[in-house]
Amino acid sequence: MAEQITITFPDGTEKKYPKGTTGREIAASIAKGLAREALSITLDDEILGLDRPIEEDGTITINTWDSEDGKYTFWHSSAHVLAEAIQQLYPNAKFGIGPPIENGFYYDIDFGDQTVGHDDLEKIEDKMIEMARKKSEFDRVPVSKDKALDHYKEVGNEYKVDLIKDLEDGNITFYKQGDFTDLCRGPHIPHTGRIKAVKLTSLAGAYWRGNEENEQLTRIYGISFPKKKLLDQYIERVEEAKKRDHKKLGKELGIYMIDQMVGQGLPVWLPNGTVLRRTLEAFLREEQKKRGYKEVITPHIGNLELYRTSGHYPYYRESQYNPIDMEGGEDGYLLKPMNCPHHHRIYSNELRSYRDLPLRLAEFGSVYRYEQSGELNGLSRVRGFTQDDAHIYCTHDQLKDEIKNCIDLTELVFGTFDMPVDIRLSFRDDNEDKYGGEAEFWDRAEQEIKEVADEMELDYTIGRGEASFYGPKIDFIIRDAIGRKWQLGTVQVDYVMPERFDLTYVGSDNSKHRPVIIHRAPFGSMERFTSILIEHFAGDFPVWLSPKQVQIIPVSDDFNDYAFKCATALKEEDVRVEVDTRSEPIGGKIRDAETSKIPYMLIVGGDEESEGTVSVRRHKEGDIGTFDFSEFISNLTDEIDNKEVPEH
Repeated sequence: MAEQITITFPDGTEKKYPKGTTGREIAASIAKGLAREALSITLDDEILGLDRPIEEDGTITINTWDSEDGKYTFWHSSAHVLAEAIQQLYPNAKFGIGPPIENGFYYDIDFGDQTVGHDDLEKIEDKMIEMARKKSEFDRVPVSKDKALDHYKEVGNEYKVDLIKDLEDGNITFYKQGDFTDLCRGPHIPHTGRIKAVKLTSLAGAYWRGNEENEQLTRIYGISFPKKKLLDQYIERVEEAKKRDHKKLGKELGIYMIDQMVGQGLPVWLPNGTVLRRTLEAFLREEQKKRGYKEVITPHIGNLELYRTSGHYPYYRESQYNPIDMEGGEDGYLLKPMNCPHHHRIYSNELRSYRDLPLRLAEFGSVYRYEQSGELNGLSRVRGFTQDDAHIYCTHDQLKDEIKNCIDLTELVFGTFDMPVDIRLSFRDDNEDKYGGEAEFWDRAEQEIKEVADEMELDYTIGRGEASFYGPKIDFIIRDAIGRKWQLGTVQVDYVMPERFDLTYVGSDNSKHRPVIIHRAPFGSMERFTSILIEHFAGDFPVWLSPKQVQIIPVSDDFNDYAFKCATALKEEDVRVEVDTRSEPIGGKIRDAETSKIPYMLIVGGDEESEGTVSVRRHKEGDIGTFDFSEFISNLTDEIDNKEVPEH
């Protein structure tokens, strides 16, 4: 009898198979339909092709289009089909890298003396479909390092040669489909025929390996699907996304501006945006106050030694501004890349007892990162931003309860905005150079995070290699109104910084002990969260968030006094209200208020003044009737206090 291996499925069931069984065979043993739909497998967190023999016990997931790993495999293979089509159309092209990304794939290509523009994309799409219809299988070919180098030197591709130099001999593979061969570790879908629809979305310049001193290549972005109707749905979502683009709406609604004289990537919050941001901050401050947080304020720069101690300077050197030199031999200063080192020094400012813990320090702290100009994007990718940072210093016995409290707060925040949340436990991988601290602390922190997630019955996935350099974390990935995913809030457990900063507290035994730190930020950054919020609501903010909540429109100047009387009463209830006294036709004033997405318009004239009423219009709904003014105020303040979210 052949040697057996034990395969564990996602629901915990186990089944024995002969050693060397493939993922395709396991899928077929479950259901023929599953085998037809399968794209790859995930074995113990590693994605593998369906034909790879399984030699050891492991946990397996069969990946179809409906899974993230399935899409990853599908789009990885689509990048190869793109390269095959390019090879057919532009035989002298040289290929760099072509990975799958969150929504689709790209390939970096050196076209030499030829110019490829947007007008050429449709021709390339057609060639991709032609290649896909050949149903070419993806063949995996292990090669030695010398053979791989010889191959790409012979074809004259210096980019692949550059990649191979960094690879370890014995772990190098080519993948072949049709007449195309690529350096690749895989995996891939069974054959190209699974790709039924393709859309090449954009072109961009990309320096080889992200280094501005290297050759600039042409990056072609695309997305593909196993069914034509899925592409049609995607195109509809793209068109809807354009309407919701925060850069467009941010300008129209007076939320923020980017001024070249101020600097790229440094947003300036305009009056409406400032109201929106302060409202968000007040919401979180109120919740933090209920949970015992203490707010602090720290400087925008810090001594370089502070960030050397924390490790941020060596670990994040590439994304930081150059240190500021000081006269007289004093150590340099750095624009603050993170708030946490400052908070650790606050903790060290006095002797702490176990009775003082947990200590919860919170700050809306501005930080600065250097982003390349080509990566900047409105509010969502900037060089200066404000984080809703908090750091909780607690004992080991308090840790799990504090993590639960952080999760509860984060879920409350996203629930308030009607944003569904996916949860990922982000753990480290085997690349020890990426992480600080001792392995035993990492193992303990990952175990505690998982125990909390299980006790709270959270629906989560585990992401290997997604941890921060100082600890594992819980990532909250929200889905907006049109289904896009955004990684926002985090809860991170940190055993490393207490060691680096020599943080201690005096325990009940009168001995010194290390606290554990939790890093926590529900919004992530105010800038990025606001960009997502604008697009989530398409600028139609809930009343409690709207920079302008009520616009009062008198039908003529004769009723301005009544309009201002109503405005005064609303302001006494902290309602953000304005009176439109412009000498414009009333229809134009209503259109302007509608365009500005003001939730409520109050139309007042003779009847309203004599009866103490207001004629109410709701944004996107039109006239909703005439109300006693005191009744309108009561209804409005209830809607604001309850933070109601209308359909969006």
